[in-house]
Amino acid sequence: MAEWIQGTVVGNIHWTENLYSLKINADVDTFVAGQFTSLALEIEGERIARPYSFLSAPGQNPLEFFFYTATGGVLSNAMLDLRAGDAIWLKKKANGFFTLSEVPSSTDLWMFGTGTGIAPFFSILKTEEPWERFENVILVHGVRANADLRYQELIENIQRDRPKRFQFKAFVTREDVPGAYRGRIPAAIIDGSLEDACGMGLSPENSQIMLCGNPDMVKDTVEALKKRGFKKNRRRTPGQITVENYW
Repeated sequence: MAEWIQGTVVGNIHWTENLYSLKINADVDTFVAGQFTSLALEIEGERIARPYSFLSAPGQNPLEFFFYTATGGVLSNAMLDLRAGDAIWLKKKANGFFTLSEVPSSTDLWMFGTGTGIAPFFSILKTEEPWERFENVILVHGVRANADLRYQELIENIQRDRPKRFQFKAFVTREDVPGAYRGRIPAAIIDGSLEDACGMGLSPENSQIMLCGNPDMVKDTVEALKKRGFKKNRRRTPGQITVENYW
């Protein structure tokens, strides 16, 4: 069993009524960008825990996590009310294989995330590894509303630092937003509009895909990609699609 340690909340950013980020000081073990840990609170005499991916990069302090208060989500709703100085439990050791070390090298790295499933991508993009191993990086974020498109300053900083190597595309399903696509990510892959907008194609020969978020998005995107010759990436049988459901 991984050891639990107590951390201290140093910030709680309320982006919307249901979307927020916690910044936490805690002496966790060194982790790899893309991994997750478990967070927990004592609620009515029971320790309620759930895994969450790091949004912060390895070595970055404080640690940062991105949340959505799902209906019936006991822990996510309780953490919404945390304030600076409050205690929270974390697993000392991180877990997970949604890391670039598990992804074969290629020319282009495509990152598809929905909602708060974009968190591990930010952790990865803050490191040097994607820029050392791939010529182009495309980050695609699917959300319900414009208010859910957060961390735009971070995205703008990456675009400024890597203007010829990084692209960001936003998809919004429930409203029209200037500069964003109205609809779902899988549909834009099927009709080719995403590739047209990026000025580059998706191909098994030149592309690696990382998917994280809503299981429906992950499933439908995997199906669309498989029809074009992509296959799941596994250690014994390397492919082009690396997946993590985040729900």
